[in-house]
Amino acid sequence: MQSGTQRGFTLIEVMIVVVIVGILAAIALPSYQEHVRHTRRAEVSALLLENAQLLERHYTRSGSYDSGTVNGLIGQSPVGGAAVFTITPTLTPESFILTATAVSGGIMAGDACATYTLNQVGQRTPADSKCWRR
Repeated sequence: MQSGTQRGFTLIEVMIVVVIVGILAAIALPSYQEHVRHTRRAEVSALLLENAQLLERHYTRSGSYDSGTVNGLIGQSPVGGAAVFTITPTLTPESFILTATAVSGGIMAGDACATYTLNQVGQRTPADSKCWRR
């Protein structure tokens, strides 16, 4: 047996590793959060377009957007689980506006794309290209 031989890490080595991990986390976390926001934007825009298609089909059948019940309209994004956006239709006989609003306190609250609208002629707001992929 050898006496005086120490094994393990010194405090300075552990602190250097902690600093490196902290720097990597500080860089990676915002990037990851932006990726999640991008995914949520793509999902809600697809659901708005799907709802618009359902409303157009309903208009073709009944001659009005607000007559009767429109079956299959999606009321939140994502469809399953906790809502990140709520989707509400505003219907008149000749027009519709679909509005997706970010849930307060969620990941999309305060985002430039926190409120989306789409109408019967395809006008989309906000007009920011990061909100609507074209």
